[in-house]
Amino acid sequence: MDCGRRFGLLFWVLFISLLPFTFCLFNPVDNYLIDCGSAANVSVGNRVFMADDNLASKFLSTPQVIMADTNTSSLLSSSSNDSLLFKTARVFTGTSKYKFPIKAGRHWIRLYFFPFVFSVYNMSAANFSVSTQDFVLLRDLVGGKNPIIKEFSINLASDTLEVIFAPVNGSIAYVNAIEVISVPDILIEDVAILLEPSGNFQGLSNQAYETVARVNMGGPKVAPDNDPLTRSWVSDDSFIVDKNFASSFSNIAAVKYSADGAAPEIAPNVVYGTLAEMNSKDDPNSNFNVTWKFKVDPEFQYLVRFHFCDILSKSLHELYFNVYVDSWLVAGGLDLSVRLNNALSTPYYIDSVSGVIKNDSLLVSIGPANIANVYPNAILNGLEIMKMNNSVGSLSGKDSVFSFPDSNSSIKHVGVIVGVCVGAFVAALLVGILFILHKQRRKGMHQAPSKTWISISTAGAMSHTMGSKYSNGTITSAASNFGYRIPFATVQEATNNFDESWVIGIGGFGKVYKGVLNDGTKVAVKRGNPRSQQGLAEFQTEIEMLSQFRHRHLVSLIGYCDERNEMILIYEYMEQGTLKSHLYGSDFPSLSWKERLEICIGAARGLHYLHTGYAKPVIHRDVKSANILLDETLMAKVADFGLSKTGPEIDQTHVSTAVKGSFGYLDPEYFRRQQLTEKSDVYSFGVVLFEVLCARPVIDPTLPREMVNLAEWAMKWQKKGQLDQIIDSTLVGKIRATSLRKFGETAEKCLADYGVDRPSMGDVLWNLEYALQLQEAVIETDPEDNSTNMIGELSPQINNFNSIEAGVSATRFDIPGVDDLSGVSMSRVFSQLVKSEGR
Repeated sequence: MDCGRRFGLLFWVLFISLLPFTFCLFNPVDNYLIDCGSAANVSVGNRVFMADDNLASKFLSTPQVIMADTNTSSLLSSSSNDSLLFKTARVFTGTSKYKFPIKAGRHWIRLYFFPFVFSVYNMSAANFSVSTQDFVLLRDLVGGKNPIIKEFSINLASDTLEVIFAPVNGSIAYVNAIEVISVPDILIEDVAILLEPSGNFQGLSNQAYETVARVNMGGPKVAPDNDPLTRSWVSDDSFIVDKNFASSFSNIAAVKYSADGAAPEIAPNVVYGTLAEMNSKDDPNSNFNVTWKFKVDPEFQYLVRFHFCDILSKSLHELYFNVYVDSWLVAGGLDLSVRLNNALSTPYYIDSVSGVIKNDSLLVSIGPANIANVYPNAILNGLEIMKMNNSVGSLSGKDSVFSFPDSNSSIKHVGVIVGVCVGAFVAALLVGILFILHKQRRKGMHQAPSKTWISISTAGAMSHTMGSKYSNGTITSAASNFGYRIPFATVQEATNNFDESWVIGIGGFGKVYKGVLNDGTKVAVKRGNPRSQQGLAEFQTEIEMLSQFRHRHLVSLIGYCDERNEMILIYEYMEQGTLKSHLYGSDFPSLSWKERLEICIGAARGLHYLHTGYAKPVIHRDVKSANILLDETLMAKVADFGLSKTGPEIDQTHVSTAVKGSFGYLDPEYFRRQQLTEKSDVYSFGVVLFEVLCARPVIDPTLPREMVNLAEWAMKWQKKGQLDQIIDSTLVGKIRATSLRKFGETAEKCLADYGVDRPSMGDVLWNLEYALQLQEAVIETDPEDNSTNMIGELSPQINNFNSIEAGVSATRFDIPGVDDLSGVSMSRVFSQLVKSEGR
């Protein structure tokens, strides 16, 4: 009977959470939904976007009518209702504007951007700005390669809204869809907590905002149809710093809106009915914070809205906790039941305004209040982060709206000029393009090498035809970011026709050339060798992985080429080459201990992002010093994703797959059991740590037998407590004992025989940051206390800081067995340690 009741309750909770809002709490006076460039209306969920074919004369002023259409929207995720809106666009060759009659008050302005090639217009190369009559929304927006939805909230005093698109430096502008929707006055109150300097912030209602993040903590994504103000809420999985610190809870049916708390328009019950809490149920002495990290633009203030609803407590005054933004305390000893006149399960929110952010990240944390006889716990149901306009009315830089040209006069002049010149210009442009393509084709015909590989464009299953200004090929769905394709002639020109003197490295895939694109961008060009054992699958995997991820510590993919049976990958150029080449086998000057620690920290950040920054972890499978590249400032970036593989599902512990990796770095447990987890990367990274410390190859057959394998040799000295006896001679006397001890302990834990005993990459990262702090400053504690794992002992301030292979290379190998289906300076880190009475 109890089981039946529980099942019934679970069913109704799930049913309620999935129900769309069938009633309208707020009826917007203005509700403009426009599918730009479309000749027909488009339904997205419960909303209908109107075709602007018939609306142009009513709302749009533009020097030239260009309605773009493409079939490439099929390459977008089929699960996204928004994908239909990206099929068409309006293209603007001069300053243009939509002018909407409205009722004065706050409005959403949502702009959709997805570049594609239409006629002679390449939206990926577009450079433009967007403003209203009062605020700059976007400045010098470059087309990019992926769909973007920008959401703004603006309070308008007039009865007209102008949305102005201004091309920059002779480029074009474009937009795929526009929303202009009234917002209730209660959404933005006038007063908030000012964090720096501490006090109250007056005048929120007059500010313009750009949505940076809107997150449903502990719950799933919430679509616009399930929000009374058509907002989208995303899951917190990609923002949480350490998932082991938090657990989720859901009880949507318990949510009770009241006059004392937040109104339903503030956030829907599916947000207030789910939460993330401290994972402290098994430890009444827990003392750590749950932290989320968000990327932001520096030099702006941010409105940070916290959503709370205590659906956990069984009685009043059970839950007390602290709330932080970066190192600022938003609320200390927060008791929601007191704030809500002794009520539970009632929605509540707190608005806070940050000081001017000086780096590119913002941390939000919750943690226990450390009150006697109170069980340690903290909750957060939802979060919104909104960038506020600066002093000159801009949300995108220092330029004010008054620096934009007058829209009426400019449109008149541009209209006359374009009307006279456009025909001749287009004709001349087409002739020029045809002439250039003809010359490149003739040049390529004489220089095309003989290859035996089939291209990714003809590689079989699940391919989509795609239009491109370069070719009419197809690309597999695994690499559907068609904007990355670069023509072979361009690659030839960039590498001086693959000049052998431009070779900067040779790997398992083939040679790597230095190159320079037409715009002056330096690139590294990896050209596949058809005789290599690494082929199409790794080529596809590399494109798929790097086109999904963008992180400062992952090497960026600029493009690829699969013409003429070539397999070529083009990356950002890393001026200082590989970490390996700086350790041994080359003429680079020796790295200092601080530089080595910062490089390890950067690589750990990149791997931590791979493991935690996506819906499922991505396992690199080939972590080694030769795959850690350094830019001109020695910032580390992880490279070479050809062997990478998506990790296990949530209900699985591992992925069964054939063994792939590099000798000397390979996880022995993975080798024995052919079961892959993120901890396999951790093992390989542990080997890299000893390689960094000792500055010698991981396998060196010329050495005495006991020294051949670096990992085994270093572990013996580490366990004897004499690691200082085998360090790089250039480091002798230059490493603090506490820093070396912490570093050695971290490497030792990474090399544990069994994956379950190894730390996560997040743990490794935190310990390396601590080792750096130990090297740079005298810690006012007993050094012996610093040898423990610092995860869970550090304040939320710790992350608030400014923001060619050479010698003998490790051999990469495959072992058949199971079918393989894989197709800032850190010196300011850890500025404060938590004291025993602290957070």
